[in-house]
Amino acid sequence: MSKYICEVCGWVYDEEIGCADLGIAAGTKFEDLPENFECLLCGVGKDNFSKE
Repeated sequence: MSKYICEVCGWVYDEEIGCADLGIAAGTKFEDLPENFECLLCGVGKDNFSKE
């Protein structure tokens, strides 16, 4: 499992824990997130994340 960091605000999406606040189950890979996925804190899209 990997972690992806928002290049704008630094929020981290951790595949191992998912994101309960966004209804994303633990174990969900970043590439499997919907195309309209947005950063929980600043709202930017997936293209603004990089693998940690």
